[in-house]
Amino acid sequence: MAADERPGAGGGRRPGEVPRHATERRAVYVISVAAELAGVHPQTLRIYERKGLLDPARTGGGSRRYSDADLATLRRIQELTSGGLNLEGVRQVLALEAEVARLEAELTAARVEAREAVAATHRQYRRDLIPLRAERLPARWRPGGARG
Repeated sequence: MAADERPGAGGGRRPGEVPRHATERRAVYVISVAAELAGVHPQTLRIYERKGLLDPARTGGGSRRYSDADLATLRRIQELTSGGLNLEGVRQVLALEAEVARLEAELTAARVEAREAVAATHRQYRRDLIPLRAERLPARWRPGGARG
């Protein structure tokens, strides 16, 4: 299995988190390129990894490889730290955002399942209904018939 195909690689995925699109997870950037693209020092990326904010893929030789999803996470980390959060706060926000994404996916799946269950129930009702001709109905149930 290639380093960028490992579960959790190239995006810091946590158990239960919704998988990102495969091209976002393809880890192609070495640490110096990723740092330059993010506008930070490579040591900053190592610190973020130590703090659990990033989980880059690794080559067979152990070199880090960053994906587009990792770069998006780096941009989010920069937004949060610029807003005054420390790295522990950033870690908690990222964990909460991952949980919200997981719950949204679960909700979407539940809605689809509910729609399918309702549709199946409605299909069943249609089999149980037997059409009757108006002349075969009792007089009080006929359109314009006697009420009462």
